[in-house]
Amino acid sequence: MLTDTNLKSKVDSLWNKFWSGGIANPIIAIEQMSYLIFLKRLEDMDNVQAASSKRRKIDFKSLFSGKVDINGRKIDKEKCRWSYWSQLSGDEMLRHVRDVVFEFLRNLGSETSSFTQHMEDAMFSIPKPSLLQEAVKIIDDMHISEQNIDVQGDLYEYLLGQLSSAGKNGQFRTPRHIIRMMAELVDPKIGERICDPAAGTGGFLVAAYEHILKSNTSPEILSYDEEGKAHNLIGDKITNPKLHKFLKSQALTGFDFDATMVRMGAMNLMLHGVDNPNFKYTDALSKQFTEKQCYEVILANPPFKGSIDESDMNERFTIKTKKTELLFMELIYNLLENGGRAAVIVPDGVLFGTSNAHQGVRKILVDKCNLQGIISMPSGVFKPYAGVSTAVLIFTKGEPTQKIWFFDMMADGFSLDDKRQKTSENDIPIILKEWKSYNENTKTKSKNKQIVLVDADEIRKNKYDLSISRYKSVEHKVVEYEKPEVLIDRVMSLEEEIIKYMKTIKKGL
Repeated sequence: MLTDTNLKSKVDSLWNKFWSGGIANPIIAIEQMSYLIFLKRLEDMDNVQAASSKRRKIDFKSLFSGKVDINGRKIDKEKCRWSYWSQLSGDEMLRHVRDVVFEFLRNLGSETSSFTQHMEDAMFSIPKPSLLQEAVKIIDDMHISEQNIDVQGDLYEYLLGQLSSAGKNGQFRTPRHIIRMMAELVDPKIGERICDPAAGTGGFLVAAYEHILKSNTSPEILSYDEEGKAHNLIGDKITNPKLHKFLKSQALTGFDFDATMVRMGAMNLMLHGVDNPNFKYTDALSKQFTEKQCYEVILANPPFKGSIDESDMNERFTIKTKKTELLFMELIYNLLENGGRAAVIVPDGVLFGTSNAHQGVRKILVDKCNLQGIISMPSGVFKPYAGVSTAVLIFTKGEPTQKIWFFDMMADGFSLDDKRQKTSENDIPIILKEWKSYNENTKTKSKNKQIVLVDADEIRKNKYDLSISRYKSVEHKVVEYEKPEVLIDRVMSLEEEIIKYMKTIKKGL
């Protein structure tokens, strides 16, 4: 969570400048802001690496050394530094960034794949010199390089948060407290390969990365903000250089079919400290997608209401449907290694839909996986942009289900109306505590009335229905009624009073 009010105001000001400057589409606005922040960080990181190399007395080749060929012209890369072009006049700055700097980024190539993977197809679309100048000034005033990696990540998360207040595009974001809950539940570990096949802005991958760092940071170093998010994630317990490099460059993989989301997701990971974001621009449901059994952990919130062009649908799907929420569930099963585990958000319809496709997906979850837990979430979690009820499925591939742990979440720490204001009612800490207790105490039953344990055989008898309402016992309150003779006496007394009152009225006529 970004707690620095000055930084918040800078981000808000940047957003307002873009909005009033003619870029009304929030996705495009945030994409352009991301590019500028990236360009600022590019030079900052290059300077840090240069200083570090000098201290260690090793050779260093700057990103900005030499020349770059741009449309037949040889241009010094030094002129692509933020510190150079940010001092140009408005018209010259706009031309230089558009015609030179962005071409420089696209031509970085293999020298810095961690920087260019998400910039290859980037388009510069800031229309006015004055807007670029104002944006550069605000970003300079943020002093990004002086912030620690936590603040840099939180800053970008806050920027992405504008998607949630930008109308229809709010669907791209899953609430961060829900994402962190899911990361805690599935518990990704150092050395594991982690994937989100519908990654969007990369929130689940960031959460997995931060969870691993938190698990490998000495407790006395950690601090927590008011939302319970851990900070000072230095990972001091990761002493194996190979594991550290693996986490920074290979552990996290995201897929998305929206190029803008891929670029913003990669930027999100970079600003959280991931050196080489492994984001791939591809539709994971299409014929071109061939990966399978690659990952130990999957965290995802796949698209709910989408459908796919049947002619482009991957032929390996056994579930006959065009509903993306069902296809993604089979895809996630196929992507997991045996023993791999997942936490996935699904709309409630997946839990009880009566079609063959719905039942087919649930059979995979129950019979081919150990469906360990289902958390039913209230419909307000995704407001104000969607009122659909959802659930989190937690499962491990490779062995059939024995028991399912259901939790009926009533509150997530925020009001369940369109305003989503912070409240004291929050079941998430209870969920995490109960889940840990359940798994550590050999699946013993809790006294918490929000929890229901159900045998898999009972699930199978009910056509694999996974809705908690089918299995949650309904408490009937005992109602005590008065004896019939007492009721009769009361009725007769009332009748007498009515007759007496009517007589009084009649005398007055």
